[in-house]
Amino acid sequence: MPVRSAWLINRTETESGQSRADTRLAPLGTMAPDGALTGPSGVIPGSVGGEHLMSGLYVFGESAGMRVTVAPGRAVIQGQGAAGVYPVVLTDYASLVLEDGNASNDRIDLVVLRVHDAQHDGGVRTEAVLEVITGKADVTPEQPPVPPASLPLARIAVPAGASVGTGGIVWADAVYDLRVPTVAVGGILAESWNRDVTGGYPGQYRDSSAALQRWDGARWVSYPRQTGGIAPQGALAAGEYTGQYRDENGRLQRWDGTLWRPAVPSTAWAHNTDGGYCTSTSWVEAVTDTTGPTVTATFTVPVTGAVLVTVGFMGHTGVDGQWSRMGVNIRKDGVLVLEANEVRSATVGSKAMTSVSATSRITGLQPGAVYTAVSAYTTSATSNRGWFDNRFIRVDPLV
Repeated sequence: MPVRSAWLINRTETESGQSRADTRLAPLGTMAPDGALTGPSGVIPGSVGGEHLMSGLYVFGESAGMRVTVAPGRAVIQGQGAAGVYPVVLTDYASLVLEDGNASNDRIDLVVLRVHDAQHDGGVRTEAVLEVITGKADVTPEQPPVPPASLPLARIAVPAGASVGTGGIVWADAVYDLRVPTVAVGGILAESWNRDVTGGYPGQYRDSSAALQRWDGARWVSYPRQTGGIAPQGALAAGEYTGQYRDENGRLQRWDGTLWRPAVPSTAWAHNTDGGYCTSTSWVEAVTDTTGPTVTATFTVPVTGAVLVTVGFMGHTGVDGQWSRMGVNIRKDGVLVLEANEVRSATVGSKAMTSVSATSRITGLQPGAVYTAVSAYTTSATSNRGWFDNRFIRVDPLV
């Protein structure tokens, strides 16, 4: 089998030791660290013309049967314990034969590139080889464990009863590629089909095929999430620092240290087109003889702490010379922080149906906090049956 490994056996110790060709072919200098004395196993990326992520050590089947082929390629394999990382190369296409399928149940086999080193693993072999790890046939088969000092290349679904005589394996659907790339320390790790591959050290970079990402010690962080960037949709459940921004369904949000708030709060609007009466000389939050709810507009305060509140209605007084007013109570978490008054109210003073509105500037609110503007009503006398219809509240952020 045309599998070679550098630094496995010295040529002076045995006829089959490392040759000059082994040294030239094996991928020396490509080991990226994932520990003080260890490195991640992986395939060296690249293809002729640069069209594909990696063509080396690709596993495939070409015809019906149980024979699988592995394409030439280079890799590094982390050995056991302090054995270090082995540079390995497959210089020509190599074939492996899978065992026939179980009579009753399916199974999953692994194709691995493996290093045997008697000096470290306690065995009797010292060589790099391609192997098939045969799985256990079962009603719900599972992938067999990866042996130590091995690089998994592919898993193969072997159906029950598969053999050369029964047509073998349908290769187009049976092979699942398990290869992952590796690069030299300081290099940008190639995309690995969104597999959960951890970084080796904070500051390592990888290409996710959609963005350049940096390993921060716990996860891969895309550049758009770095300081000053906008995190893409779905990237962050919680912010990473106060003042960070994210895209949430097309709306820009800012992390205030506890919650995501609208970066630019939108106008709040609430209305009720059903009319009702008020005869109270003190402020009340509902009118009688109406089927609609109290008008309540919920709004988020911008960074200025200021908003414009507009109230309006169509109505009339019950008695000439009297007045009827609509204002708002401002609440935060249910607590009244600003009571309605005549200065910030819309007023009618006629028995004729009239449309009125009033706009007031409210300041001193807590930036980023959520408040409610609740409708409030009053009249000049209990004998004055004021009519309120088509009521509305609008709150505009002042940025």
